[in-house]
Amino acid sequence: MSEESHEDQALYPPLNPLRTGWKGRCPRCGQGKLFKGFITPVERCSNCGLDMRFSDAGDGPAVFIIMIVGFLIVGAALAVEFTLTPPIWVHMIIWLPLTIILAIGLLRPLKGLMIAQQYKHSAREGRIDE
Repeated sequence: MSEESHEDQALYPPLNPLRTGWKGRCPRCGQGKLFKGFITPVERCSNCGLDMRFSDAGDGPAVFIIMIVGFLIVGAALAVEFTLTPPIWVHMIIWLPLTIILAIGLLRPLKGLMIAQQYKHSAREGRIDE
């Protein structure tokens, strides 16, 4: 743990990572924007100056999206197939766009949530002490 995380807790009250991450706000102050593009994190918070270099969500959001959207779409597609038995083109018209919309729609909020969780738990890159 760095001294900066102790200092952050003294200056800023702890915020709910679910709320700040989902809204795409700074995990320390809850005011500044977390992203400068669609999913590119800012370098520093425009409000409190938090250095965002610690944030590395990696493939975490994509993995959760695959599991969540896959579960929902496959379950719904199976339910429709077994109850209505529509032709395959109906499945493609319904499930392909819905899958794309859900995956893209969840990407930014889940990445924000993972960055907020990293901040809350002071997650940093692993190091080997020599």
